[in-house]
Amino acid sequence: MAVPAFSSVRPSKPDLAVFISGVTSMGLEMLAMRTLAPEFGNHIYTVGGILTVLLAALSLGYWQGGKRAAVATNRQMSWLMLATAAYVGVVVFASDILLMYTSTLALPARYASLPAVIILFGPPTYLLGFISPYAAELSKKEGTGEASGHVYALGTIGSIVGSGATTFVFIPALSIDGIGLLFGLMLVGTALVLVAPELPRRPTAASVFVALVLVVAAAGGPALFDIDHRGEVVYETQTPYQQLEVIDNGGERTMYLDGAQHSALDLDQPDRHVFTYTKYFHLPMLMSDDVEDVDRVLFIGGGGYTGPQDFADRYNATVDVVEIDPSVTDAAEEYFGLEDPEQSDDINVHATDGRQFLQRTDETYDVIVLDAYKKEQVPFHLTTVEFMELVSDRLADDGRFHANVISAPNGPAAEFYRAQYRTVQEAFPDAYSFRTSDSNAVQNIEIVATNDDTAFDESELEARNDARAETMGVDLGGAIDNRLDEPNTDDAPVLRDDRGEVDSLLDPMLGQRYVIEESADGGGGTETDTEPAEPAAAIAAGSDPGAKETLVGQDRAPIIDISPDIAPDTPAVRSAPAVAT
Repeated sequence: MAVPAFSSVRPSKPDLAVFISGVTSMGLEMLAMRTLAPEFGNHIYTVGGILTVLLAALSLGYWQGGKRAAVATNRQMSWLMLATAAYVGVVVFASDILLMYTSTLALPARYASLPAVIILFGPPTYLLGFISPYAAELSKKEGTGEASGHVYALGTIGSIVGSGATTFVFIPALSIDGIGLLFGLMLVGTALVLVAPELPRRPTAASVFVALVLVVAAAGGPALFDIDHRGEVVYETQTPYQQLEVIDNGGERTMYLDGAQHSALDLDQPDRHVFTYTKYFHLPMLMSDDVEDVDRVLFIGGGGYTGPQDFADRYNATVDVVEIDPSVTDAAEEYFGLEDPEQSDDINVHATDGRQFLQRTDETYDVIVLDAYKKEQVPFHLTTVEFMELVSDRLADDGRFHANVISAPNGPAAEFYRAQYRTVQEAFPDAYSFRTSDSNAVQNIEIVATNDDTAFDESELEARNDARAETMGVDLGGAIDNRLDEPNTDDAPVLRDDRGEVDSLLDPMLGQRYVIEESADGGGGTETDTEPAEPAAAIAAGSDPGAKETLVGQDRAPIIDISPDIAPDTPAVRSAPAVAT
């Protein structure tokens, strides 16, 4: 069999251009998801918006490039590469401020991310669309079909490389700006190869200039547009799952995941709690027949590990924690007082998905706490009836399940709560829910389900609380007062694996205020809740005492109001929803 000559298999300059455009276009798509997630979340509307805009921009580029391909040259492709690289420099330099301004546009929440996607990633993707038809025109292949198939194959291979490298190599190792710089320099290098070996003066000078712009943008953009004023950045990294930051502000240290606060620690007294909903995590212990009989507890979601550490300190129980992101666990160990899990006798850490862990473990738990979130969203596969049945199977016969749900207690924004409650009822004999705010705003609603028939009434819970408050170290009187009546779930769906309804149920919450009530005393002894939240009009004005507010689906600088009876230097531990598993 004849061996083809080396020259016949060596990639041509148009081949290289198509391959690099494939790498870059897919890499920019992956980068867009990481860039927009801290501001707009990573729900289906953000992801779908990115795919829609980028595919539209690429198609428009293909169309325009095809109309002009008859006069295509390598030098023209070189200029297209340089123009794309220059725009990537703009994205690196000014993405933060552009995200901030586009997020304030008066659009329905589900479409809020579209202007940012169009401005930041539409133009470079459009320019890259010209490359394939230009390369097909310049191809040495015989016939239109062969040339087109060759270009499609190279572009797709480039997209595979760009997707895989960005996902598995670049994002874990580099910052978003660093990845943008890498793609920009890759485009500049390709532009030079396209005009080599002559290296004409104008394209060469332009290449050097664009390379300098990229370097300056990556080095100076974050410093120039540091506008969130959250405090001193103690630690920052891009993990395979999210952007992780640890920030000190005064005496408090806060963990941010994709721009949302997840756990906070008072550096002077790390055993204090302030967010009301974290105290409610102890409701399953109150509903257990005997606290001393609770030997094994599972937390799905770790974050700063404030909840698991609290349980390990208060109870004579082994606490397993499923935290999918090892970098989050490392940060909790380094900055939030978590003991080295390999050396701890009380806390065991499992770096995997929560549902996969339950499917694979043979362990039986007395209490399972679900506190897994990506911003304000529960991962879909942790909401369905199939998951709830799995949880029930992994609980002891008298086990208790606690789910932290972000929703409104009633009204249009309560659709997810009512569906989640009905889904829990399908798998458990009894379920109870507790609001954490007297307002009707989106808030943390705690659902507790029992694996046996219980039918607790308020008087029984109060009696248990009176008897156990000192032993448990937590007074749950406020939680009992905030027990909700069983919601009307007649028109609520049962969430199932084969029906992706969670995003549509969360849709009414997007853009609404999310209120986290604060406790007046977050200490280890008995705790007293703040006064009830003000009506909705007061909340809108940011005057709700003892509450922290942000907007669901769109990250904003939070409004923090501490109740007047709390001294300014009152220490607190604050924990928001844990990282998604």
